[in-house]
Amino acid sequence: MSTAAVDSAAAFSRVLVEGVVMLASVNGPVLLSSIAGRRVESHGIVGQSRAVVDLIRRIELVSATRSTVLITGETGTGKELVARAIHNINGQERLPFIKVNCAAIPETLLESELFGHVRGAFTHAVGARKGKFALAHRGSIFLDEIGTMNVALQAKLLRVLQEREIEPLGSERSEQVDVRVIAATNRDLRQLVAEGRFQDDLYYRLHVIPLFVPPLRARTDDIPMLAAHFVAKYAARCGKQVDAIEEEAISALMAHRWPGNIRELENTIERAVVLTTGSTLTADVVTVESVTPRAAGIPSLNIRENVEWIERETIRRALEMSSAKGEAAKLMGISPRALSYYLDKHQRVDPSRRYELRSVE
Repeated sequence: MSTAAVDSAAAFSRVLVEGVVMLASVNGPVLLSSIAGRRVESHGIVGQSRAVVDLIRRIELVSATRSTVLITGETGTGKELVARAIHNINGQERLPFIKVNCAAIPETLLESELFGHVRGAFTHAVGARKGKFALAHRGSIFLDEIGTMNVALQAKLLRVLQEREIEPLGSERSEQVDVRVIAATNRDLRQLVAEGRFQDDLYYRLHVIPLFVPPLRARTDDIPMLAAHFVAKYAARCGKQVDAIEEEAISALMAHRWPGNIRELENTIERAVVLTTGSTLTADVVTVESVTPRAAGIPSLNIRENVEWIERETIRRALEMSSAKGEAAKLMGISPRALSYYLDKHQRVDPSRRYELRSVE
């Protein structure tokens, strides 16, 4: 790596610590964002929006306990980063942090992966093997994509949470484990419970400390700071000196919807740093995927976004035609309790959104 690249990365880190994110250009510094209030980069989470500050505060409270945590949020929002922050605070980084992606492991192997097995437990089990829970003893286990776990295995996981003991495959003995369980999902577990695809007992065992990670479109004020963070990261990695981002490029980043959230933003900045031939990231290299022309009334080609849009529009129209929530719920063909659920769901994703009843003269 060149000396210039190292100096550039150090400069980025320095201005973050001082509370202002600046990228110096030949024409003078370009102010990307002024960081107000306390810094939130100390736990690896970059941002200054109200949603992020609140999230950091809850992480710090939770980290001092051994309570089970359920992290929810869309794909790419940084749920694993939140899990690691919970584990690492208060000197716990010395203890094991074991990650398990439940969606990436075949159902037939997941039980053995989690709980281990003894020799001869199944074909090709030529020796005993510790499971992830045993490896995480006295530390934390992060169960990512918990919503994909099959119902049979959910029952065994529930027993672990209740009894704090595991039973390796083929073994007649149980083993005590002292593990903090952190689970994460981008699915609506309450909906899966209603559909019979997720055990309600397990849901309540996991839902001790819920943490919601907001999507990037709900924290757009953090985009310049995140962009600066990723520029510093990839400029140092590529051995380049990148000092500035054009205002036009910043405007494009701010205007994009980011369906892939922070992961998509990081990929965009990495691509820009790799492709740039100068010290300034221009709009030509800071490119975001354009929205495909859509049929009338459909916001995108993403099925999850379309379903959420339909829910929001239905709620909005029903409330505009009603003077009471009970009346709106009746128009929608659901109970008032269900309407309250949908209102809470969409206002958690976008706190700035408000749904108003029709005024009564």
